[in-house]
Amino acid sequence: MDRALVRVERATATPRPLADLHGGDAYYIDNAARCSIGFPVTQNGRPGFVSAGHCGQPGSNATASDGSSIGTFQGSTFPGNDYSWVQAGPGWTAQPQVNDYAGGAVTVAGSTEQPVGSSVCRSGSTTGWHCGTVEEVNATVTCQEGSVYGVTRTSVCAEPGDSGGSFISGNQAQGVTSGGSGDCTSGGETYFQPVNPILSAYGLTLAAG
Repeated sequence: MDRALVRVERATATPRPLADLHGGDAYYIDNAARCSIGFPVTQNGRPGFVSAGHCGQPGSNATASDGSSIGTFQGSTFPGNDYSWVQAGPGWTAQPQVNDYAGGAVTVAGSTEQPVGSSVCRSGSTTGWHCGTVEEVNATVTCQEGSVYGVTRTSVCAEPGDSGGSFISGNQAQGVTSGGSGDCTSGGETYFQPVNPILSAYGLTLAAG
């Protein structure tokens, strides 16, 4: 090899890993509890994601499964509502996709709310991808911490760790997993916090493709 053709240049920028945010993927809160990403979003061009409010408090740290830092909770409400959003740091990209836990992803096109009787699917880091139907809208759930209003009841199952994960109908984002009863062995029902009020509350733009 002709050494005259080889040149070493000193880089002025520090290399950093690039990572994508996908709905349904796992994240950890303060290196302890695990929840699931609801939907990637942006705020003034900066990436992040929405999730459940009971997952973390403002200032809580969110990390990925590999231990890398994602960002910090900027807002969180629970009870009353059950929603939150995390602003991601540099290097993260808000992808308009939800993990289908079958080696692929569903591309999110918008967030048109679907009526009772519509089919809906949920993506979460404990039990993966499960589907069912919308059974009731604008419901109220009373839990140990207090009541949560304006949630949607579905026949979809869920388990701990699925909290915050994506509910999607076709290619339309519906909401983030709040809570429910039963499990994905015996069945049950799960409530989601509609996504549009979350976007409005924090001035967020849904990542759509």
